[in-house]
Amino acid sequence: MLYSDLPLEGPTVRPAARPRRAPGEARPSHWRLADIDFGAIDRTALADDPLAFRIVFMASLIETGAEVYAGNLVRYFAGDVELAGWLRGAWEPEELQHGRALRTYVERAWPHVDWQGTFDRFFATYSRTCTVADLAPSPALELAARCMVETGTAALYGALHRHASEPVLKDLAGCIFSDEVRHYKHFYRHFLLYQARERRSRWRVGRTLFARLAETRTGDGEHAYRALEQTVPALAEESYRDFTREVGAFIRANAPPDMPVRMGLKPLSLPQVVEDWIVRHAAPAYAWWTGGALPYSIGRPTDEPRRR
Repeated sequence: MLYSDLPLEGPTVRPAARPRRAPGEARPSHWRLADIDFGAIDRTALADDPLAFRIVFMASLIETGAEVYAGNLVRYFAGDVELAGWLRGAWEPEELQHGRALRTYVERAWPHVDWQGTFDRFFATYSRTCTVADLAPSPALELAARCMVETGTAALYGALHRHASEPVLKDLAGCIFSDEVRHYKHFYRHFLLYQARERRSRWRVGRTLFARLAETRTGDGEHAYRALEQTVPALAEESYRDFTREVGAFIRANAPPDMPVRMGLKPLSLPQVVEDWIVRHAAPAYAWWTGGALPYSIGRPTDEPRRR
């Protein structure tokens, strides 16, 4: 299955019971942890893939920490019953499921590496930087920032799915990719609702998108890298900046730019002809983003503090 072939959405209700699915089988519209056959992990297929180790391990830390940011969003949107209900009842559980699945994969694939100790170090620093006060100054702008976050995570997991030679990892990355695209669509729908009320200028929305994009060069990813570096001292031989460049090259090789560029542009509501032109000429901007950014992040400040 190719990056562009992955199903993008579907109902979240599923049968009460279903036999475990083997790697490579068609998956249902949504998935459970029990659907991933972690016992089938082929560790020999990972032996020569140190980048996959770092990406998957760091993603497991960041996704497991999603509860803090999700709680912030629920409080921020407490007055919006529909959105707060979806955040609490669907988005947060699915993000935490990503964390549990990735942690399980890490502990089965690389059992000699201390996941819990690494997570504790990551969370000790991350939790101090993630507060409600750090969110955007208006709901529309915060939802635009969320769209950019989901764009980045979709690009990363889509690239990981396309790259992975280990069947269980390929399957898991595809499942998470589908979730991230569906989450993007939900955040974008609510962005449109708030934008109709707030009428933020295209310039203002663009500033928020760019600030969120630029912020992926530091933040959660760097916290995760530093925590893993203490667990695996050999990583200290490579700087975090060099690592982000390596991840960028990985994404460019495995995630075609058309989809993430269009996702990133959507909140600007550009005329279709303008959007199409930008997509056709997006290679330099895509190279800049992937050249120095680590596009998984569960939430950091946009470009100014929340209005109190």
